[in-house]
Amino acid sequence: MTDFRAIPSIDRLLRRDDVVALARNHGAAATAEALRTAAAALRSSLAAGDAGAAGSEAETADTGDAIVATAARRLADAALGSLRRVVNATGVVIHTNLGRAPLAGPALQRLHEVASGYATLEYDLDAGRRGSRSVHAEGLLTALTGAEAAVVVNNNAAAMLLVLSSLARGRDVLISRGELVEIGGGFRVPDILAQSGAILREVGTTNRTRLSDFTAAFGPTTALVLRVHPSNFRIEGFTERPPLDAVVAAAHAAGLVVVEDLGSGNVDAASAWEPTVQASVAAGVDLVAVSGDKMLGGPQAGIIVGRKALVDRLRSHPLMRALRVDKLTYAALEGTLLEHRAGRAHDTVPVLRMLHAPRASLVARARSLADALRGRGWRADVIEGASAIGGGSAPGVTMPTALVRLARDGWSADRLEAWLRTLDPPVIARIQDDAVVLDLRTVASEDDAILTSCLGPPAPSR
Repeated sequence: MTDFRAIPSIDRLLRRDDVVALARNHGAAATAEALRTAAAALRSSLAAGDAGAAGSEAETADTGDAIVATAARRLADAALGSLRRVVNATGVVIHTNLGRAPLAGPALQRLHEVASGYATLEYDLDAGRRGSRSVHAEGLLTALTGAEAAVVVNNNAAAMLLVLSSLARGRDVLISRGELVEIGGGFRVPDILAQSGAILREVGTTNRTRLSDFTAAFGPTTALVLRVHPSNFRIEGFTERPPLDAVVAAAHAAGLVVVEDLGSGNVDAASAWEPTVQASVAAGVDLVAVSGDKMLGGPQAGIIVGRKALVDRLRSHPLMRALRVDKLTYAALEGTLLEHRAGRAHDTVPVLRMLHAPRASLVARARSLADALRGRGWRADVIEGASAIGGGSAPGVTMPTALVRLARDGWSADRLEAWLRTLDPPVIARIQDDAVVLDLRTVASEDDAILTSCLGPPAPSR
């Protein structure tokens, strides 16, 4: 039996050709540390049992191979990093936990062009001197939405913080009780209001707010009316909410600003599940804040469009520097907006392509995948199902889809779902009616081959 003396020294292992290759790929210090960790684990294992007699040369070689193999696995796992590409087979299109919107090919190309060298982030080519980064994407955003001006920050919560800090610090902000929502991660609208220094004044009730509730609250300390689109919940039954244009008219008559947190960033009239930014601008809302990585289909960003005089105040606010975005976000956002402007977004922007994918095409892909998997030893069949928009958009709205129901003998649904997450790339599925299902609506068609490849013949159950 191998004992401690059969374990080769780290110096000896570092001279091996295969270890030299590891050091070349992962760095000498990291490789040495991985070897020490693997050797320590082996010593602990030996200490737990009978160490036995002195090891032979063959045992030493075998032990060295085992240590190097363990170290190589550790280094390979570390090289993957914690942020990894996955195959989203959940059917949730805008999946917050999986990074929300995948970027369009043209956006990725623009991102590569800008990221691989220097760029005009804060340089005015015409004037030959320093410029402002806050003007990037503005022309595309105003052309798409009809707004006078636009500015971009790092997410929609930041957009609301900037707006409220700039326009309402120390003054009242009127909001319907039914719109005091909590968004992802336990972040609440009242918290944003508190951090901005604005004073929250609730009007109406949870389920019914009338226009008269707003007008009765107008006063000398009122800064603005805040309207929040209930993007992640729905109130049904005995409800009332004043029309947006009526709120705008009443607020403007009183000399007040109207701000809307629209959330989803929908600029596509054909995606009728959520209101469009264009409709809010046309209704006279002074500032509209949306997310860039939801139904717009771009990178994480907070986009504010509206009246130029107000947007200019945001640009000059001290918080703008803390909340601004970098050249990579601008590049990806402009690349996405160009696809919308050209009318190609349904074909090129993944979120919109998924949302509008015909069920017939999903059925055909699901049948093809199920046939391929059955040929590799799986139990797979196609059943009806429903996909969700996700990302706090269109709560309760589902889209008909086709699901590949997957099973392997002797495995529970929980065990199979967990095993799928160990693949490369990991496959994130969902469990429905005690069975693992794959929803191809959220799987790019070119990834069907990846699914077939990584789902090789099932190993014997244990």
